[in-house]
Amino acid sequence: MSKARLEAFSDGVLAILITIMVLNFHLPSSAALDSLAPLLPSFLGYLMSFVFLGIYWSNHHHMLQAVKHVDGRVLWANLHLLFWLSLVPSTTAWMGNTHFEVWPVAVYGIDLLFASVAYFVLAHSLISLHGRESALATALGEDFKGKISVGIYALSIPLAFVNPLISCLLYVIVSVMWLVPDRRIEKVLAG
Repeated sequence: MSKARLEAFSDGVLAILITIMVLNFHLPSSAALDSLAPLLPSFLGYLMSFVFLGIYWSNHHHMLQAVKHVDGRVLWANLHLLFWLSLVPSTTAWMGNTHFEVWPVAVYGIDLLFASVAYFVLAHSLISLHGRESALATALGEDFKGKISVGIYALSIPLAFVNPLISCLLYVIVSVMWLVPDRRIEKVLAG
């Protein structure tokens, strides 16, 4: 099967998710600048989630450039990833609206953990389809960053019950690790 529909659908879903997140802002009716202060936690959550969704979009794009086609297993693996990403607007809103309380931060971490596992499953479904000698398999190698990300997310969930800000710091660390698009795929495709 062609990969074009999978790419178009995924791009559309991610665009909608970002739009939904920004629509969760409820602006004050006051024109005073200080009336925006209560929105700061929601804005910080939005910013963090916008970066995460941008990272997933960018790396998803790069990954699909390294493959020629998809099959049913890849379609379902991609839907699995999109499911977890579709929860990001809700977990982000809950976290921001509660000013980063324990349970919302932990649930946000659970969402990020399962999204990272789903991305790993998608990548390995594509590698299985295209072979261990494929451009994608060569580019991802041992996928150290992917494995470390899963570990950090798993650690952040119980740490939310110690101090939610520690978990948020770990989420930011993962995003900084991935902020630059994955150049391994670009290098392999460039030859």
